[in-house]
Amino acid sequence: MIRLNPAGSMTAKASTKAAAVAPTVRAHALLPGAQFVDAYSVSVDDAGLDARHAAERMFSRSPRWIDVLLTLRNCLVAPFGLKTGAPTGAGTPETIGIFPVVSETPDRLVAGFNDRHLDFRVVVDVVDSDGSRHVTATTLVLTHNLLGRTYLTIILPFHRLIVPAMLQQVAR
Repeated sequence: MIRLNPAGSMTAKASTKAAAVAPTVRAHALLPGAQFVDAYSVSVDDAGLDARHAAERMFSRSPRWIDVLLTLRNCLVAPFGLKTGAPTGAGTPETIGIFPVVSETPDRLVAGFNDRHLDFRVVVDVVDSDGSRHVTATTLVLTHNLLGRTYLTIILPFHRLIVPAMLQQVAR
């Protein structure tokens, strides 16, 4: 977890609980024009963990309450023509969970998709710092229209609960 020390500079502290951190990705390089960027991080004991395996731990399963929320979301957005299911190819090496992989290195996996209302990316970074391994999930969103801005506003409170819960699965 990143904290501000009394002098105001950032220091790292090991934590097995996912916490909000300042995003460190170059948002413009990953999703030019992104209007929303946030990040959550967790420390893990798995020294051999890479970005793909961290992302798989995050997205391959989810707590029941998240599944219920996603089912409700899909029912509510279907009339607006928004994506409601897994894309073609879900469950293949080209996807993580339901998200298509955009790019991948051992230390970073970028997944996401473009839709008519918004473009979305999730970046999973794995780095060694202060003797432990840190996994950070950064979300970037570029909205295209009123529907995208409205959707983002409505889902943000849920996003702030879901991402840390999904990231917490990496630490287990």
